[in-house]
Amino acid sequence: MGEKTQAGLKKAFQGEAEAHFRNLAFAGQAEKDGYPQIAHMFRAIAEAEAVHCRNALRLRGIVKDTESNLQAAFEHELAAKNEHYPQLIKVAEEEGERPAALIFSRTKDVEELHASIYKKALDHLMEERETEYYVCSVCGWIADSQIPDECPICQAPPEKFDEVK
Repeated sequence: MGEKTQAGLKKAFQGEAEAHFRNLAFAGQAEKDGYPQIAHMFRAIAEAEAVHCRNALRLRGIVKDTESNLQAAFEHELAAKNEHYPQLIKVAEEEGERPAALIFSRTKDVEELHASIYKKALDHLMEERETEYYVCSVCGWIADSQIPDECPICQAPPEKFDEVK
């Protein structure tokens, strides 16, 4: 694939991914504001944007076999924790943006957990172990099998955890 086409697919993916999550956020707000049909419309368009994302990833050759995907995911989480988020935290603190620095810091801590989950999956690829996962809706920390009394990253209570289906 040509270099410019590859760059175009990456840019398309980034825009579609942003649109996907923006529309999910808009849907949540529409629900809160009492517009369930508008929320439904936003979720439908968000799903269409997700289709566009998957198509771009497929064409770029990003999605491979499961073991390769786990390794890539593990490496991305480590890079986020060790390189990307420390820089984001530093800039936010330099600019006096404490709320952003806090979010970046919490996210960095959660990325370490994500890396360990991927590593565990890589180490036990062939095991047939079923696990329930619960995600903290405040910071993104993942609980494996049981919801804690409070999130170890942001201290959110158990009701802030959502089961992943």
